Amino acid sequence: MDQLRIAAVTEDGKNISQHFGRAPNYLVVTVAEGQVVSRELRQKPGHTHFAGEHHAESTHGQTGGHGFDPASKDRHARMAAVIADCQFVLARGMGAGAYQSMAHAGIRPILTDLADIDEAVQAVIAGDIVDHTERLH
Repeated sequence: MDQLRIAAVTEDGKNISQHFGRAPNYLVVTVAEGQVVSRELRQKPGHTHFAGEHHAESTHGQTGGHGFDPASKDRHARMAAVIADCQFVLARGMGAGAYQSMAHAGIRPILTDLADIDEAVQAVIAGDIVDHTERLH
């Protein structure tokens, strides 16, 4: 088995954040032969990084909903670039635009009800992780 990289959005490096966009970090876990071989905390661009940028809020109805306007797609692309070497990204909540952008970047987004990063990583390794798309907003 080749190496597998799983990114989890996090504030503390231990728990998966409730909201993808607001999380300040990714914990990237590298798995080889079914075992965790390394962990790396990476800074994730988020809402606070983009605070000074124009948000096209008034165009939501015309562009497909929350997170689908060009500015949001650009922000999501920058969030994805930090974990371009990962196959999965775990969050406990995410906007539909971010979810689609991650998938488009080749990173499978998973909305989990598991808070503990280690527990969620083990579920991905075992193939037991559940993608709770009802958590999309």
